[in-house]
Amino acid sequence: MSEENEITAGSFGYSLIRDELLPELLGNHTNEILYWAGKNLARKHPCQNEGELIHFFEKADWGSLKILKQRNDELTLELGGELLKNRIENKQAQHFTLEAGFLAEQFAMMKQCQTEAIGQRQKNAIIQFTLKWDAKDPYGLPSRKIK
Repeated sequence: MSEENEITAGSFGYSLIRDELLPELLGNHTNEILYWAGKNLARKHPCQNEGELIHFFEKADWGSLKILKQRNDELTLELGGELLKNRIENKQAQHFTLEAGFLAEQFAMMKQCQTEAIGQRQKNAIIQFTLKWDAKDPYGLPSRKIK
C-alpha cells in the first residue's frame, strides 16, 4: 500500500466522525461547539511552548502547523499536510473551529491573557489561523464582552 493510500485508509474513521457525524449531530451550532471543545481539549493537553504545540498537531493527525508571522498582539499560523489535504480534496473538511479553539486556549495559557482565534481556508488545502490577544485582559478571568 502506498503512503498516500495509508494516509487515506487511516483517516477514514476520523473523517467519518469529524466531518460527517459531528456536523450532523451539532447542526447549526457545529462551529460554536467545536470551538468550545477545542478550548476544553487544550486545558486537558497543555503545551508549554510552540514546539510542543506543533508536535501535538502532528500527533493528533490535525496536520502540520507552522508559525508564519508574529506581532505584539497577533500571530498567524498555517496548517497543512497530506491528511488535511485529502480531507479538503474529498470535500469532507469544512469546520476548523476545533483547531481554532485549541490554539486560542493554548496561547491564552502561554501568554496568560485572553486569546481568540479564527481559521480561514486558503488555496492549496491550507488553513490559516489568526490569533489575537489582549494583555490587558488576563487569562483566568471571564473575558470582557466586546460591544
